[in-house]
Amino acid sequence: MNTTPLEIDSPVTTIIVQRPLKACTHLYEEWLKEITPLAQQATGHRGVNIIRPHGEHDAYTVVLHFDSEANLRQWLNSETRKKLVDKVRPYLNDAERIDIRTGLEFWFTPPASKKAAPPYKQYLITLTAIFPLSILVPKILSPLFDLLPVLFVPVVRSFVVSATIVALMTFVIMPRFVRLVARWLYR
Repeated sequence: MNTTPLEIDSPVTTIIVQRPLKACTHLYEEWLKEITPLAQQATGHRGVNIIRPHGEHDAYTVVLHFDSEANLRQWLNSETRKKLVDKVRPYLNDAERIDIRTGLEFWFTPPASKKAAPPYKQYLITLTAIFPLSILVPKILSPLFDLLPVLFVPVVRSFVVSATIVALMTFVIMPRFVRLVARWLYR
C-alpha cells in the first residue's frame, strides 16, 4: 500500500486491484455486492467505480473516491472492511494492491502490464475533455446565473463553472474517456 502522506483535507482516490480465482469469480461478485454499499456509507465517500476484467486480464480494479485522506484511511482500516477482506481472501489469487492517489494522476494509472502514458498524451486527452466542457458548461449554467443575483459576481460565476467542470472530469468524463482511448494512450 502506498503510504506517502497526503494533504489531510485534499480529495483522494484509492485504486484497489484484486484478482479472484477463476472458479471463485461468482463468489467475488457477491462479495462486491456486500462491500460496495458499506463503503458508500463511509464518512467522506464520494463514489466508487468497479472496472471488471477484460480480454486476457483477470484483475478487478475498484476505484474509491473520498473527500480526505483521513476519511479514506478510516474506511481502509475499519473493522468492517478488515472482516470483509478476510472473508474474500480465500477467493483471491494474491493479496490486494492498494494505491492512493490525489489530483489528476489517477486518471492515467496504466494497467499492470502497460507502461505509463507519455505526458504529451495525458495533455492531449485532458485538453480534449476540458475544452468542450469549457464551452458547454457556461452555456448550460447561464439560466442559473440569470436566476441568482450572487452569480453575477464574476469570481463566483467562474468558481461555479470551474467546480462543475472539475466534478464532471473527475467523476463522469475521465474514467470513461481514458478507458475508451486506453489502447492508444498506453501504446
